[in-house]
Amino acid sequence: MAVGSVDNWNEAFRLGNIWGLEPKRLNLWENVQPNDFLLFYAMRPVAGIIGYGTVKTKFRQTQPLWPQEVERGQVLWPLRFEIDVGYCLPPNRWELEKISSEILRFKAGLSFRKLDSALALDVIAKFKEKREPEVPEPSVHKEIKQKLLEIGNLQNHIAEEEYSFDLGKLDVVWRRVQQSVPTYVFEVHVKGDLYHDLAKLKHAFDLWNSHIFLVGNEADPDRISELTRGSFHEIKRHLKFISLAKVRELHARKRALIDLERELGM
Repeated sequence: MAVGSVDNWNEAFRLGNIWGLEPKRLNLWENVQPNDFLLFYAMRPVAGIIGYGTVKTKFRQTQPLWPQEVERGQVLWPLRFEIDVGYCLPPNRWELEKISSEILRFKAGLSFRKLDSALALDVIAKFKEKREPEVPEPSVHKEIKQKLLEIGNLQNHIAEEEYSFDLGKLDVVWRRVQQSVPTYVFEVHVKGDLYHDLAKLKHAFDLWNSHIFLVGNEADPDRISELTRGSFHEIKRHLKFISLAKVRELHARKRALIDLERELGM
């Protein structure tokens, strides 16, 4: 169970589902493994658990991320988790619908503690009952990737999706020739973990000096700006943001030009 203030949990979700611990919690942090469950406890005025997730990765941070860290110019919570959020109540429902009990009550000095598995699974089951059924919708992520692939091919690049490298897979890359490294790298961010997408782009830039692009919603630039002032300041000048609408517009114009050239026999 991870305990934090309401403001800190809001920041954690806004910054890409990242949580951090102080150096004195090193032993606890070392014992946590990927896929372990994590319960989110918000302190007063909420005073209860607001959601749950699983540990995706853990890492040490040497660059300030949180506003307090950026302001002071030092890392206060270097022992970090990247979290896959299973479910979290909307903030306006935290006080009314939080899950609490005497055994789950926050105790001074225990801002991060191990819970009995049965108790934790019971809490998770209660949250699963609260979840609203998701309405299936067309995959915008898949649509935009396909458009980027076609644009790359139209520009005579070797365009590939799900390009494997040591941090996982990149959404789309363009290469000039078969044996070359990616010249252009694209991560499509529709929802989910912005921090992880930026980490992959930064690593691609460090490895290959690629042109790096984050494709996303119109609201993303503000969040990107926050992160590139802290953890990703090295790529601030190199990272380019493209809206989903601009990718669709570029694709339509490219297709229209090709169609016109074919019509004219060129």
